Amino acid sequence: MSKIPFVFLSTLALVALSPVASASDRDDDVRRIDRATQVFEEIMSAPDKGIPHNLLESAKCIAIIPGNIKFAFVFGGNYGRGIATCRTPHGWSAPMFLAVEEGSIGYQAGGSSTDLVMLFMNDHALQSLLSDKFKIGADATVAAGPLGRDAAAGTDLKLNAEILTYSRSKGVFAGASLDGTVVQADHSGNQAMYGANVTRQEIPEGKFQVPKSAERLVRQISHDAGG
Repeated sequence: MSKIPFVFLSTLALVALSPVASASDRDDDVRRIDRATQVFEEIMSAPDKGIPHNLLESAKCIAIIPGNIKFAFVFGGNYGRGIATCRTPHGWSAPMFLAVEEGSIGYQAGGSSTDLVMLFMNDHALQSLLSDKFKIGADATVAAGPLGRDAAAGTDLKLNAEILTYSRSKGVFAGASLDGTVVQADHSGNQAMYGANVTRQEIPEGKFQVPKSAERLVRQISHDAGG
């Protein structure tokens, strides 16, 4: 009996494994959305300690990076994984997936995971978010965001900072200076949720329906940020 070529067997193995890997990636996306939803709801439920509504209402996009969702990047280094949703003429977009370089911010100092929230305040900040990779502070200006649900945010802060950043560690939520933090696209996350041909630019344009797993998050953001 002739032997089946090894290359052929390897190909069959890859084909057999592909659907499983894709389903697993999508499950990871859903877990990430669930955790981001929980983080945002908890932050905004704190009386007088949330993000000011006037800033949320002005934001072009909101990114949420849960502190307990990590992965090892293929080229080395640990990254936190999160999502971002952007304002469209018809409401907030389906989430796009992103990663934040852990080493640049001490993302898990002393064993305590840190949740991050970022507000992208203008079109230049939005374009940075849509790029494959950018550095906060170098490619877009940044400031630690103010607190107080209905407090007036400083005019200079609102006008001059392109990205406002917050962190929550050990239950304490505060504005955080994330200058130097590297943010990059998570193409595998986007592809698992929306298909292999998706581009990062299509998602915030509202070309994809909000997945069921993200409906709760989008409702909460719409409630707090309008739109």
